[in-house]
Amino acid sequence: MITFRNATLNDLEAVTVVENVCFPPNEAATAESFTKRIQVYPEHFWLLESNGELMGFVNGMVTNQETISDDLFGDAELHDKNGKWQSIFGIAVAPHHRNQGFATQLMNHLIAESKKENRKGVILTCKTALIPYYQRFGFVDRGVSASVHGGEVWHDMTLTF
Repeated sequence: MITFRNATLNDLEAVTVVENVCFPPNEAATAESFTKRIQVYPEHFWLLESNGELMGFVNGMVTNQETISDDLFGDAELHDKNGKWQSIFGIAVAPHHRNQGFATQLMNHLIAESKKENRKGVILTCKTALIPYYQRFGFVDRGVSASVHGGEVWHDMTLTF
């Protein structure tokens, strides 16, 4: 049985392991960063589980910014629970659970929750190769991002409700 729930500090080790398997070191969030995110906005850190096993997760703060800036990644205190935009800092699915639609379920869950909270939409950054994936959900490519997180080139993507 597949379930969604919000992360707690008890999940810190598991989410950090999945993050480090899914992202290169220059892009992966640290355990310290996850700790702050879970402490400040656990209601925006969703886990997907099956029979108690972590399959994947998606997380991001709420902000009034229309695009993600690098300072948002590192400072959980910038979360604004009344903000207009739900951000996505990362979506990760454990390798042995990939290609089974779980990333899509995580995205759909986050989008549905954001609509329930009357957000204006969802923002994220992605590499060029992932633009078509996010466009399937209705995201629009706004061009190369000012973000240089991890020393990479990102695109600002926006889904407006």
